[in-house]
Amino acid sequence: MKLVIGLGNPGPKYAGTRHNVGFDAVDLLARRHGLEWAAAPRGAEALVASWRLGGAIVAKPLTFMNLSGAAVVPLLQFYKIEIADLLVVVDEVQLETGRIRIRPSGSAGGHNGLKSIIGSLGTDAFPRLRIGVGRGDTRRNLADHVLARFEADEREPIADAIERAAGASEAFVADGVADAMNRFNRKDEPESGNGKQATSNGKSEDN
Repeated sequence: MKLVIGLGNPGPKYAGTRHNVGFDAVDLLARRHGLEWAAAPRGAEALVASWRLGGAIVAKPLTFMNLSGAAVVPLLQFYKIEIADLLVVVDEVQLETGRIRIRPSGSAGGHNGLKSIIGSLGTDAFPRLRIGVGRGDTRRNLADHVLARFEADEREPIADAIERAAGASEAFVADGVADAMNRFNRKDEPESGNGKQATSNGKSEDN
């Protein structure tokens, strides 16, 4: 069994923001396969949907982004899922809007949700799928940027990226992370910015 978790912040205030593209990807995955969201078992603070044909659980933590690990660990334990069979879908400011990238492991790269999961698991050896949301004006506070909604000219590329992220999640469930990487990582596109990882130092619970 595999676990696909999309990260975001709960509530209508955050719907459609850059930080919530992980939620958007798993919501699309659920719609594609007629999955119904329900409260997670044993008090895990998340919504889950059982993908019986795919042999997977799809989930959305209802903790705020900084506390994502508190939802991930109970789900892995309850469903007896190995860490290597976990795929975390997140936003990435160091990828241009509309690009996706899958990796089998790696650092948090300044992402507070990944940082929380790595701290809770005690390892960064789990697959992650990053959806590029762009960095925008570097003079703008990063927390403000990721909690903002997309500009009009970004909506088409981000919608396409969410479609491909859902497809990559399906490939991960069916055939594993290597197949998903081979099929969905684009090697011909340059990364945006200077290649350095931005960090988010916001102190609010929803960053």
